[in-house]
Parts: sequence; C-alpha cells; structure tokens
Amino acid sequence: MKRIGILTSGGDSSGMNAAIRAIARSAISAGLEAYGINYGFAGLVAGNIRKLDSSEMDGVIDRGGTLLYSARFPEFAQEQTQLKGIAQLKKFGIDALVVIGGDGSYHGAERLTQHGFNSVGVPGTIDNDIPGTDFTIGFDTAVNVALDALDRVNDTATSHQRTFVVEVMGRGAGDIALWAGIAADADAIVIPEREYDIKEIAEKINRNYANGKQHGLIVLAEGVMSAADFKDKLDEFSNFETRAITLGHVQRGGRPTAKDRVLATRFGDYAIRLLLEGKGGLAIGIHDNQLVATDIIDTLENHKHQTDVSLYDLNERVRF
Repeated sequence: MKRIGILTSGGDSSGMNAAIRAIARSAISAGLEAYGINYGFAGLVAGNIRKLDSSEMDGVIDRGGTLLYSARFPEFAQEQTQLKGIAQLKKFGIDALVVIGGDGSYHGAERLTQHGFNSVGVPGTIDNDIPGTDFTIGFDTAVNVALDALDRVNDTATSHQRTFVVEVMGRGAGDIALWAGIAADADAIVIPEREYDIKEIAEKINRNYANGKQHGLIVLAEGVMSAADFKDKLDEFSNFETRAITLGHVQRGGRPTAKDRVLATRFGDYAIRLLLEGKGGLAIGIHDNQLVATDIIDTLENHKHQTDVSLYDLNERVRF
C-alpha cells in the first residue's frame, strides 16, 4: 500500500478536520501518500482528487466543517456509479479509502468493500446514531452548542415566566436532546425512543408554576415532531404561555470541543494502523474508551444504534 484516500460525506460535523489531519499525517509519517477527495462520493466519481501535504494540515484541528467539503450523492447507491468511483481510485493509484461520515457514508464504504476495495469507516455525525460506537465525531460539540442555547433560553424564559419548547437536531435519534436536556435542567425531554404524553407534560409544568417555579423548558428531539407542532398540542392542555424554537444547523458548526478533537485524532490514527496491517472493510468505533473495529457490512446490516435511555429515566428521577 502506497496511497490512501480520504473523503467526508453527508452532513458535516465539528471534528471532521481533526480526523482528516490525523489520517493524513499518520499516513505520511508511515511513508504513505495521502490524497483528499473533495465533495464526498460525488467528487470521487468526478475525479476531484488532490494530494495532501503535511503542512496543509497546520491550523485545521480547531476548524469546524470539513476542508474536503461534502455533498449528498444518492446516485452512489447504483453499482455502475460505484464502479466509476473505483476506476477513479485506480487512476490515482489509491490503494485504500477512509470515509468519514454517518450511516449513508458508511453504506458507500460498504459498497466499495463488497467490490473488493479496502475501505474503513470513521463515524462523523452530530446525531451519534452510528452502530458500533459509543460516540461519533461532532456529537460532543453539538451537545455543547445546544446547551449554550438552552442556558440562554432559560434566562429569557425566567424573565418572562414562559415555557419554551426547544427542538434540537439528531434525526431519528434522541441523544442530543437527552444530553443537552439533562445538562440544561429541562422539565421534560421528548425523544423518539420513549413514549410520551403531552397532557402529562403540560400538567407537570402547570404544577411547577403552581409551586412557584417561574418558567418551563422542554427539549424536543427533531425525530418526534417540530417544535411548532408540539407547542400547538401542548397549548391544548396548558395554563401557561409557550414559545417554540428550532435550533437547526447552528448545532453542526463551530470550533470542536477538546473531546471531539481528541476522539477524531484517535479514530484517524487508528484507521491508518488498521490499513497498514492489511485490514479493511471495517467500521471504527469506541466502547468504554477503547478503540474498536467491527466488520462494516455486519455492523450496518445486523446492528442498530442504541440510545442510552437510562439517561431519560435519570432525568425523570431528578426532575420529578
């Protein structure tokens, strides 16, 4: 193996640049050449590929987004398109590929693996919804961005004695809502993984106001419904003034936290060590703070991300 390729695909997440840096520099220090592929799988098929130098990795560890850019490319699900991508890899003499992204990106790496091309998946998504790992790159940063917003909302909610329904990202997973909601002292956290009763939530907040509390905060995962729709349903049972907020894509950007920078660096270096051992077709992850690598096909086809719903029960106990 002489050359490795790196691409980022799907939604961006803070810490992707730290992962690119670690992959490129670990490869170069091992005597390999590193090539960046712009615009994900779309750029792969188009041959938008360039050599990466170590000096280019200076000053990127603290930058959000991805210096290799990203793009949605559903056409890569077609076998003919996948073969075009492999042809470009061969044209540039790239022997293995590291794909940083979410489950859609992993499926692209899976397809290349099925065609016999060595690919390794590195989990990069704020949603934290990838099987085979406790945490993904960008999740910790997204939680902290959401928490900062929730703390600010709490100030305004108290000043005006209002209840706010704040919708956070996470797609079909409730991880961001759980972590940010607990840290923000939310009165209720609503996630796809647990049943909820809007009437009970309204009654709980009504009791809080009656007992002297000056505001309410509900953290809502986007996979449940929109904040506006939830507010409308809540208003049917409430005696309090309610506002709805959607945090949106602000959660994806910004400087990555120390945890995300270190996690991305560990993942990137581990990907190169696995490839140097001749191993491919793997999904990298972390369990109990230990790096792990699982078969990418088995991981995607036979496993699902498990949200730690014990955190939901924890919040119910401490909020009563």
